[in-house]
Amino acid sequence: MSRRRTILVLLVACAVQAGCHGGATVTTDAGPRLTPETVNMAGLNYPQTPTVDLVDDYHGTPVADPFRWLEDVDSPQTRAWVAAQNKVTFDYLQAIPQRAAFASRLTGLWDYARYSAPVREGDRTFFSKNDGLQPQAVLFVQDTPDAEPRVLLDPNTLSADGTVALGGTAVSRDGRYLAWSTSVSGSDWRIWYVRDIATGKDLPDKVQWSKFSGAAWDRSAEGFYYSRYDAPREGEAFEGANYYQKLWYHRLGTTQDRDVLVYERPDRKDWGLGGDVSDDGRYLLITVWQGTSRENRLYYKDLADKSKVIHRLFDTGDASYEFLGNDGSVFFIRTNRDAPRERIIAVDLDDPSPERWRTIVPEGPDPIDGASLLDHSLVVTFMHDVAAVVRRFGLDGTALGTIDLPGLGSVGGFAGHPGDTETYYTFDSYLNPGEIYHYDFRTGHSTLFRKPDIRFDFTDYRTSQVFFTSRDGTRVPMFIVHRNDVKLDGTNPTLLYGYGGFNVSLQPGFSATLLPWLEKGGIYAVANLRGGGEYGEDWHQGGMLRNKQNVFDDFIAAAEYLVMEKYTSSRRLAITGGSNGGLLVGAVINQRPDLFAAAIPAVGVMDMLRFQKFTIGWAWTSDYGSSDDPDMFRVLYAYSPYHNLKPGTRYPAVMVTTADHDDRVVPGHSFKYAARLQACQAGERPALIRIQTKAGHGAGKPTAMVIEETADSYAFLWRALGMGDPEKD
Repeated sequence: MSRRRTILVLLVACAVQAGCHGGATVTTDAGPRLTPETVNMAGLNYPQTPTVDLVDDYHGTPVADPFRWLEDVDSPQTRAWVAAQNKVTFDYLQAIPQRAAFASRLTGLWDYARYSAPVREGDRTFFSKNDGLQPQAVLFVQDTPDAEPRVLLDPNTLSADGTVALGGTAVSRDGRYLAWSTSVSGSDWRIWYVRDIATGKDLPDKVQWSKFSGAAWDRSAEGFYYSRYDAPREGEAFEGANYYQKLWYHRLGTTQDRDVLVYERPDRKDWGLGGDVSDDGRYLLITVWQGTSRENRLYYKDLADKSKVIHRLFDTGDASYEFLGNDGSVFFIRTNRDAPRERIIAVDLDDPSPERWRTIVPEGPDPIDGASLLDHSLVVTFMHDVAAVVRRFGLDGTALGTIDLPGLGSVGGFAGHPGDTETYYTFDSYLNPGEIYHYDFRTGHSTLFRKPDIRFDFTDYRTSQVFFTSRDGTRVPMFIVHRNDVKLDGTNPTLLYGYGGFNVSLQPGFSATLLPWLEKGGIYAVANLRGGGEYGEDWHQGGMLRNKQNVFDDFIAAAEYLVMEKYTSSRRLAITGGSNGGLLVGAVINQRPDLFAAAIPAVGVMDMLRFQKFTIGWAWTSDYGSSDDPDMFRVLYAYSPYHNLKPGTRYPAVMVTTADHDDRVVPGHSFKYAARLQACQAGERPALIRIQTKAGHGAGKPTAMVIEETADSYAFLWRALGMGDPEKD
């Protein structure tokens, strides 16, 4: 399993706070007061949203922020506004006839058993399972290969409504202990506990204020390494900026105030620190990350050396360096140094100079997407036009063949240790619901281990991959999924999804939420925009910073392709995206409001001038830039969704979605954007905001909440696209 830090893959948070850099803030109103008055627009009575006369000076450019007060998400005024907006939205949604049918069908389709790929530690095997409609998956353990699985941890018992989820797990190398963390209402904050696996009982240990961190056990299972921030000041847990992450060691049986500080950098408040322990227990690896940049530093400590010396193996921050494993003093590193599509090198600690590095897996035409050290060999996943290809290599670089996959899709798993002779992996695609395979290195064969029993006939559907040309001539791939009998006559309801940032690759993956849309004749399309990692670092850089407009151009070109090829028409085309994808949706409907009939921007980064002021938002300046920089201010201001809404414009039907506990992209972004959109929208198309309570950025939501949100989204789109309405059909 790749050890690449996953916390940065979706690090698209936002920041909003009073004040602004380098300029004056003028306020001529003591503050807003929510009144019972309403305004009637588009046939809906939206709550009146007061404005404040507030103008920021950005490098000589005055920028008004009339809805700044909505950044204070816990104020009585904002809470009243949220309640009033939700009433309008849910009254609207409940009146849509298809809503109940979508919810019922989603519930039926979701009711099938789902498993994770098994992982072995010591003599025990671990896997998770959701029976179907359980709020959260349950963690099981098999004490021996022949033993019956037993429940090790059921997060459904942690809260009555399923909003407390497992945030992370780590089993000690000997299989004795489980470090596990909770995420409450979707927050990124974690509390770590320790469970004795044999007895199923928790020890007294409790570790708080951990965020963007796993737990890494030492070889003796006496304790684990983890990262945390200082406890936030009262009232700032969900909005305050996260700086000065530190790496700690917690010894079992002790209180957190006795944890040992392993490494900190008080001179670099924006450095994040992650700890890992080599499989042989000899080395502590410290990954130093900065924002969402792929470039990182990699340090290590020889745990056999009782001194506190930290060796800075890669300290220039010029490329990505991921530790895959070691053979004694030889480290195997996945890196994009001098290789935008990545390579794997061997570095001997006795002489780690670059001229002595050995290339084990060279850079090729397809980017490396993951790598594991198993059976004393490297299992490497590549992406060929976004689909997974898995190959094996000896530790000397000898090619050992390909692991055949069932088709075009995505893989996961391949977890284990260097000496393991077997492993498990998952394979899924848009129309393949997550099969699990057992791979035997001795025979070189894969065997189907588990296949989901979902009541759906996938043979009636197809997935195709097309390529379209963006505005500057770049060739961009897109997956399109639909029923076999769909006719390309321009009348099909079509949902286009995109992300385009932070090196995130949108590979084919299964979700039961997609099936009701397809059943009703809908088309689903996923565009692999620049800014992602589908073709390596060059593809990523082609959609970041000053190149961000390329992402929007790619998405617009994808929509135009779907219309030109008669998959759909502008009156039947909807778009959606979450987080950085929410920014994408907001930007393109500003730039091309005529091209789309409906849009759902989810938990989006909508105020590009202030995102860096909250929680972990500062970290995304590596992909976005910052309004503190005069040159980047002009770039950001040109596409910021909140600032580029124009009064009197006929925008698509829009339903903004967010959550009250989102401490990654704080909900103030969506609040301000929705308020401004309601003030600017012309015509009769709705401009709604759906605010989920007791939820966060998306991870850990209970099943019922996901089904409800999806049903609401499909009902909103179905109505907005004129489906089932004789007057519009």
